[in-house]
Amino acid sequence: MDFIGRASELATLNAEYTRESGFVIVYGRRRVGKTTLIKEFIKDKRAFYFLATTESEAQSRKRFASVLSRGMNNPMLAKVTFDDWLDLFQLVADDHPDEEKVLVIDEFPYLVKTNPDFPSILQNAWDEILKDHHVMLILSGSLISMMKKHALSYDSPLYGRRTAQIRLMPLPFTDVYVTQNMSFEDTVMQYAITGGVPKYMELFQPDEPLIEQIQRVILSKNGFLYEEPDFLLNEEVQAPVNYFSVLKAISDGNHKLSKIGLSIGQDSAAITPYLKTLMDLGYVAKHVPSTEKNPERSRKGLYYVADNFIRFWFTYVYPFKGELELGNQQIVLDQMEKDFQQKFVAFSYESICRDIFAELCRRQQIEFTPSRIGAYWCNDHEDDTEIDVAAVDNRNRRLFLGECKYHQKPVDVAVYASLQEKAKSPDLAKAFKDYEIIYGLFSKSGFTDRLTSIAEENPRLLLIQEDQLL
Repeated sequence: MDFIGRASELATLNAEYTRESGFVIVYGRRRVGKTTLIKEFIKDKRAFYFLATTESEAQSRKRFASVLSRGMNNPMLAKVTFDDWLDLFQLVADDHPDEEKVLVIDEFPYLVKTNPDFPSILQNAWDEILKDHHVMLILSGSLISMMKKHALSYDSPLYGRRTAQIRLMPLPFTDVYVTQNMSFEDTVMQYAITGGVPKYMELFQPDEPLIEQIQRVILSKNGFLYEEPDFLLNEEVQAPVNYFSVLKAISDGNHKLSKIGLSIGQDSAAITPYLKTLMDLGYVAKHVPSTEKNPERSRKGLYYVADNFIRFWFTYVYPFKGELELGNQQIVLDQMEKDFQQKFVAFSYESICRDIFAELCRRQQIEFTPSRIGAYWCNDHEDDTEIDVAAVDNRNRRLFLGECKYHQKPVDVAVYASLQEKAKSPDLAKAFKDYEIIYGLFSKSGFTDRLTSIAEENPRLLLIQEDQLL
């Protein structure tokens, strides 16, 4: 797969490269493309790339020496036994001392597992050897909890050394769509499963029916992704069964803290640490209405599975593991025929629309400077309102409210009328009394002539078909 997107991340790395001594932490979940990003960055630079593994420290130093041997075109280095990491880092500093160079240590946590003192060793190497010798250091890792503890936290010996950090996230839909040779609808369906994780995207090809690829890659017990959540969680947490229970409860539609606890038979206090860890890992997100003035204090928070693939797996794989182990995929295919597009993909389409809206704002095709983009809901006995896309522009005192329709038929006036009624919610009216309301309708299948005519006469109504503003 060709390199996609990552413009801001590459801009950060290139800016750090121009510093006298850049020290960048790159971290993010497995499969998200950290190594690909780093290799794209260093491809035209003098660089040494070292991938740490679960081997002894002596073996790691030997492989590190081999990396330097090849990079410096000095075969003798590979034959030398180094007993001290500082000697190896000194070789990097002494190589072409007047030229900028990059040292990459990928999967840094594995070195820490082998030697818990390695962060202190690296601190000494940076302070005394590397930072004043035209070296840009990049530490990368997939074990998020360890990266935070040993590279980013206040208690780490490396604290205060970094000059930038990048938490690499999955690719946004807009970056994926412009590079994929697929229709909008096909891209949406694929993105609903892969969530923009590059490694997952590599497994799905545009010239083969999606359902056949799902059967081979996910539903087959020999498929690459059949046990993926097991691998992801087993590396990061102890007692993964507890985290599985929480993810399953949320996937089943339990989004309030109390309901999640009730579903797994534990009180809210007991499951809060699991939720926090899952949020730190990026697998769960706590959503509050984007219109909340103080979101961190909001009591309207709902928990969702943030990772598209994990949500797919807990919806269509985990409940049918027994049948799939026996090679019976038909039960899953029957379930997917019932609700994959109408329910699963349609839900993902809402977050895709938020991404599309953000991109249209960035391109200034929509005159709106969002402070926050999300959704809105108010579910109480007096007001039961849900709006798919809600964004606030505090600078210009504007409120954007949008509905997403993943329908085969063009969207008609009734959807606009319904959205206008929702905008009359007392909660919204009170919080945004003097704000101008901009309405938006998102559709994959277009709009009726009648609705298009209304939009032409009303600048406060925006129609977005696929990823384009009409």
